[in-house]
Amino acid sequence: MAKRVLTTESGAPVADNQNSATAGVGGPILLQDQHLLEKLARFNRERIPERVVHARGSGAYGYFEVTDDVTGFTRADFLSEVGKRTETFIRFSTVADSLGGADAVRDPRGFALKFYTNEGNYDLVGNNTPVFFIKDPIKFPDFIHSQKRDPFTGKQEPDNVWDFWGHSPEATHQVTWLMGDRGIPASYRHMNGYGSHTYQWTNAEGEAFFVKYHFKTNQGVRSLSADQAAELVGKDANSHQTDLLQAIERGVNPSWTLHVQVMPAPDAADYRFNPFDLTKVWPHADYPLQRVGRLVLDRNPDNVFAEVEQAAFSPNNFVPGIGPSPDKMLQGRLFAYADAHRYRLGVNHTQLPVNAPKAAEADNYGRDGVHATRYGSRHDKNYEPNSYAGPAQTDAALGAPLAIHGWTGTYETAAHAKDDHFFQAGELFRLMSEEEKGRLVANIAGGLSQVTRDDVIEKNLAHFHAADTDYGKRVEEAVRALRED
Repeated sequence: MAKRVLTTESGAPVADNQNSATAGVGGPILLQDQHLLEKLARFNRERIPERVVHARGSGAYGYFEVTDDVTGFTRADFLSEVGKRTETFIRFSTVADSLGGADAVRDPRGFALKFYTNEGNYDLVGNNTPVFFIKDPIKFPDFIHSQKRDPFTGKQEPDNVWDFWGHSPEATHQVTWLMGDRGIPASYRHMNGYGSHTYQWTNAEGEAFFVKYHFKTNQGVRSLSADQAAELVGKDANSHQTDLLQAIERGVNPSWTLHVQVMPAPDAADYRFNPFDLTKVWPHADYPLQRVGRLVLDRNPDNVFAEVEQAAFSPNNFVPGIGPSPDKMLQGRLFAYADAHRYRLGVNHTQLPVNAPKAAEADNYGRDGVHATRYGSRHDKNYEPNSYAGPAQTDAALGAPLAIHGWTGTYETAAHAKDDHFFQAGELFRLMSEEEKGRLVANIAGGLSQVTRDDVIEKNLAHFHAADTDYGKRVEEAVRALRED
């Protein structure tokens, strides 16, 4: 076999990769040593800005297979027939910590899925919880600032975390999820995934439905206690990455069953609470789960940086038959996610292999910019309309229109009959066993008792009392006991 030749970035052979060029033996290094300068300059640029949130992540390729007919609800081509398979890429992640953080921590997990469909890429950006802490995107930077490192102390501060939650009663439901038994998944394979937001499906007849996605793990839900997680972090900070990588390498391919809840569009206006509020779930008794298909992960990335770190998911990547709802948090993310990728990866991040369409072709008039790889032929025009057979619009709407009315302005969302911040958190608490309740209370009290201001503690205790009398009483007693020690 011919020996491979080491080259520079321009393809020129490298004569010596062990010694820099110098002015004589032992002399100073020469500026003309192109190979040395190229290596050092490239090394300085090996890292790109990490994600502000969801920095620490793992990914895998797989496929989605339709198992049940849902054509009555959506005309999306990749869901058009039972047995149809679509290639996918998924990225799991923690939210608050940096790229160097540990996997086994108490934090929501990102569950971002890219479908490489025949009609272009469809991105579903969710979490392992069906709800979130806030319901308006204008509060998202404030929320993340409260959870990240304090600008003065340089570490996460319980005062900041609980102060924000104390001023955000709508967070009580997600706090109950986070501090409960599912707050630290045993692995990425052993947790559910949720679209969390409400989306719109439209069928071939133009009928609109609102949907929520539920990916139920076929491995069973398994979680860690705080003590188990601390021990695991000490042994392997990359525990979830290790588990996912090794499982797929062994051929133990993790899988999830996708179900959806389907709400006919007219139901939304008079539903007892706002169905587009990200801090609330739809009870299954109202809208039962309907099976759609299964997601299987069967291939690890060849290069974590190229395929996981540079993977870009944008919830505004829809396909015909699927679109947005009036969910305010979703509406904010339609802009923010794509903009974050333009900052981190450049305007042409969609041309990177992991992000580029695989079963379809991108054909538009976007041109140039850093790292452009798609040029078209020399006869292609870069404007539209044109007389040269360039790509043209279809005139076919992607989904059904959303009705709007009223005056522009900043408003609180109109209240529905059961629109309060606490009743679903209370319902979740009452579903728990006595053992689960005990662990939930201990987890909350462990953090809240570290807060230095009494008024912040009282604000948060009031939220738990409002959710359930017993819930509030237990947390209050546990916090008092820890503060008296």
